Amino acid sequence: MKTLKTLSILILMTATLLTSCSKGALDPDPTPDPNPNPPTDQMADRVEGRVVAAYVTYYGSALPDPKYVTHIMYAFAELYVENGVYKGFKLKGGETRFKNVMGLKQQNPNIKILLSFSHTVSNSDNSQGGGFSALAKSAEYRSKFAEDCLNYINAKGLDGVDIDWEFPGISWSGHACDPTVDVENHVLLLKALREKFGSAKLVTYAGYVMDKQKSTSSSGGWKYIDISAANPYVDFVNIMSYDMDADGKPHNALSNSKAYRDCKRAVQSYLNAGVKPEKLVLGIPFYGRRSFSGSNAAISYKAIMKLGAEYVKDNWDNTSSVPYVSYNGAYYCSYDNPKSIGLKGSWLLSLGMKGMMYWECDQDDSSRTLAKAVWNSTMEK
Repeated sequence: MKTLKTLSILILMTATLLTSCSKGALDPDPTPDPNPNPPTDQMADRVEGRVVAAYVTYYGSALPDPKYVTHIMYAFAELYVENGVYKGFKLKGGETRFKNVMGLKQQNPNIKILLSFSHTVSNSDNSQGGGFSALAKSAEYRSKFAEDCLNYINAKGLDGVDIDWEFPGISWSGHACDPTVDVENHVLLLKALREKFGSAKLVTYAGYVMDKQKSTSSSGGWKYIDISAANPYVDFVNIMSYDMDADGKPHNALSNSKAYRDCKRAVQSYLNAGVKPEKLVLGIPFYGRRSFSGSNAAISYKAIMKLGAEYVKDNWDNTSSVPYVSYNGAYYCSYDNPKSIGLKGSWLLSLGMKGMMYWECDQDDSSRTLAKAVWNSTMEK
């Protein structure tokens, strides 16, 4: 699914994108869209079974409106693995933010809150000692992790877990990986969670925009996620349909054959693997992507809306069906607004998909413009 959880990963991804794909120049409409933000004051009624999931980070401050989310993914917890030995897990950061998020259940008891596990390490008392790759290699560790998760979520009143291992078989952010077994072991980890939880608790994962691929490492093997094999063990998949192209290109296109990936092709990967559309949740970025390196690589929606007059916002890319910002006549970044979210919502509902998730709520503006658009577009009848 950032002040981005994938930022460090994608620094290394850029070179791959640039060399593996042939992309022509964009031909966007340079005229600002006259109606980029359709009215959102009238909020739709909830449609049972549909999902609006908000990723809420440990380092943020904003909270989603509990009336207009069905699920919250609390990001993150991290594994403690020492020299390949699983020791347990802890929340990233402190407890206060977590308690504030859990407090939203008092306002809306129907919200489902899941604990999302990151492959990264940031707590000062932890270090990268093998991570998911080491944990998932051992049947004993998989079982112990599942047991620890169940005990924790029961004690804290959580509703399940979300596995955000980005990704098996690769090491974009420096975490341990083993392409020969990671993809298979990722499935076994999900299986262990399902067997321990039964049907009472939710199991989800953050999904890549394509199915498993052959690894290019000297040891061979696979990378990414085996979509078909993972399918029986999860309630739904949060497809991270953003950061899908290289610098200077729309990273969140609904459809663009020249992009490395787009929403339609990402979803089709799951459908081709036999996943029913009602188990698929489309990811919406609450940020613009400028590059995959440097201090201004990503810019939140709320910051985009505050850019000065030299930046032209809400230009419309007819090919990708997303808006973009231009600066002194040059392309600056693509992002999502209520119009593009509405188009994505209409498309995914036509397929029978489950809904949308967004990364992440802290990047919305003070009026919750994007969060409202996600809710209304998902709950459209």
